[in-house]
Amino acid sequence: MISTTEFKSGETLVIDGNLWVIVEFQHVKPGKGGAFVRTKLRRLRDDSVIERTFRAGEKFQEAYIEKHSLQYLYRTADTFHLMNTTSYEEVEVPAEVIGKAAGFLKENMELEGQFHNGQLIGIQPPMFVDVRISSTEPGLRGDTSKGGMKPATLETGATIQVPLFIDTGELIRVDTRTSSYVSRV
Repeated sequence: MISTTEFKSGETLVIDGNLWVIVEFQHVKPGKGGAFVRTKLRRLRDDSVIERTFRAGEKFQEAYIEKHSLQYLYRTADTFHLMNTTSYEEVEVPAEVIGKAAGFLKENMELEGQFHNGQLIGIQPPMFVDVRISSTEPGLRGDTSKGGMKPATLETGATIQVPLFIDTGELIRVDTRTSSYVSRV
């Protein structure tokens, strides 16, 4: 059990049968009344974020998250096939577990899998991935890096906003946390 006095960012808790990660928290001691803790929590299942207030000293069950190195093998319909790099065991994962990271997965990519009670609950792709632009509108003469953005489809199927000077076939670096263009490679 973990008390509100022991909260720290990144801690995983079980609240109402769901796994929640503490994004941020603040201990508040008003002049009148009891102390409380204001938190921002992110649900691991679907990445939804809520704000919730707890009384000081309230206790919660701590969730133990194991992390294993996984390798992305291939995709079939709405199932992803991953391999545990230490035990060489293949894991079939539904698309809901992968979430928005599915748009940045390339074959043989190394991922970090998060397991709770032996079940995969989420993956963490590398912070930056290098992908090729499969299609975008052609760049126009005079387009500069500060000129604006246009949509581009990546080789993995995801669509992101890129600067106007980027053309089809170019290799770019993408930040997987924000799904945004970083630079040319």
